[in-house]
Amino acid sequence: MKYNIPADVPKEKESLYKKNLKSVTNGTNHLMLFAGDQKVEHLNDDFYGKGIAPEDNSPEHMFKIASKAKIGVFATQFGLIARYGRDYKNIPYLVKLNSKTNLLPYDKKDPYSQAWLSVGDVVAFAKSSGLDIKGVGYTVYLGGEHEHAMLTQAASIVHEAHKNGLLAVLWIYPKGKFVKNEHDGHLIAGAAGVGVALGADFVKLKVPYDKKGAFDVKALKEVTMAAGRSGVLCEGGAKIDAKAFLKELYEQIHKGGARGNGTGRNIHQRPLKEAVKMANAIYAITSENATLKEALQLLK
Repeated sequence: MKYNIPADVPKEKESLYKKNLKSVTNGTNHLMLFAGDQKVEHLNDDFYGKGIAPEDNSPEHMFKIASKAKIGVFATQFGLIARYGRDYKNIPYLVKLNSKTNLLPYDKKDPYSQAWLSVGDVVAFAKSSGLDIKGVGYTVYLGGEHEHAMLTQAASIVHEAHKNGLLAVLWIYPKGKFVKNEHDGHLIAGAAGVGVALGADFVKLKVPYDKKGAFDVKALKEVTMAAGRSGVLCEGGAKIDAKAFLKELYEQIHKGGARGNGTGRNIHQRPLKEAVKMANAIYAITSENATLKEALQLLK
């Protein structure tokens, strides 16, 4: 497969960039991102309670899943990787550079999330630890007074990642008191356009819904076209029936033009064996061009 290499990737880093991209996408240019950043984003709401496997309360549960399942990358915070990485060296990591909690309501104060560390810190850590770090991630919240600061930081992070042969994934979410519907397809397409303007390799976005609250394939087509050469990753959202999740994922990719997904709760809230099967099924659809029927067989 021919890979589009951004012009800000130096000549001496092109082979590393291509190696990272090929590895995380299984040569398909479609990324299955196992999202493990909710320990900060949603505090313990996503890890303990009704319908959640008891073992999910331990951070190590996600590392066990990522080490046993087929995934593109496991995206989580630097500190978690530092604490558990030596025991799970086979995992391909993506370091999430910023995070914020959900304690302060978005309609009360515009969200602002700064990077905790620099790309340089990640590059040095990868070299000293020997861990397989494929890229970095960063969240941008559009629509508030802090938008410019986050856009500026995101642009710098993408550029620094590319200069070091790393991939850059941006989470882009319009939020705040001026955002009336986070799942509006036209708004999400705008966020996708911001992602490609920032130079992201992949941009993780909300799923567009129609007026009845159902997945809107036509709207997703607008989103994926607006993203241009940045691959769209649809967020996984709250845990739902596994078959229903895989069916929508298949449609997102084959009808809506998405180039992957960023899934957390629909994987890690399940017991280990079940979570591994779910991750494998998601990977099969995303990066192995499996049919829905083939993916469902992996759940058995």
